[in-house]
Amino acid sequence: MRNLDPRTKLVLLILANLMLFFHVAVSTQAVMVVLFLLPLVAAGRWRMALKFAVVYAVLTALGFLDPEFLGMPWLHVVSALAVGANMMLPCFITGAYAFSTTSPSAFICAMRRIHMPEAVVIPCVVVIRFFPTVAQDYRQIRAAMALRGIASGGWGMLRHPAQSLEYILIPLLMNATNVAQDLSVAALTKGLGRAGAHTSRTRIHMTPIDWLTIVVCTVPLALDIAGVI
Repeated sequence: MRNLDPRTKLVLLILANLMLFFHVAVSTQAVMVVLFLLPLVAAGRWRMALKFAVVYAVLTALGFLDPEFLGMPWLHVVSALAVGANMMLPCFITGAYAFSTTSPSAFICAMRRIHMPEAVVIPCVVVIRFFPTVAQDYRQIRAAMALRGIASGGWGMLRHPAQSLEYILIPLLMNATNVAQDLSVAALTKGLGRAGAHTSRTRIHMTPIDWLTIVVCTVPLALDIAGVI
């Protein structure tokens, strides 16, 4: 399974944010979403790619609803929310791809290759490790709740919102600060903040696939910004 260079993933994330900034056309957005989903499929995350594709299709369909023709004016709110979520979806796709396929060591190596300051590298590494740790804590909390028969099942959280708030959200929020602090200390203990040159056992390099991906994903956005499409 092919995995792109972390620097290429960073470029894709920047392109996704530029799409949101320039408010590209729907046709350009659709092309870019397809291009952003291809690396996910190539990396073996086809289920994630399928979920994103279905969400994009549903949001696009909701955005094209005509509330006046349907005689339901309240659909204006649904359509507006769908359009807003659709504009942010490319950022979620590229972010999910970068987070799910990039190891902290590869990210650190890539940031140092582009001479990023350590004041930026260390917080980013903490963020990369933060979300998987919180997700693991969430799974453990859910397993403990299921063992005790509290809000068990897929719809248990919706059927018992008060219990979900008490037993899931509050412990996660209380533990999040400790997790962030522990990860920061662990990063500094490993010498990430040490001055001077750093070595790395992780080897990364830009391949022709990386350059081709950057060019292919940049062209539709550049043509849309230039008014060609």
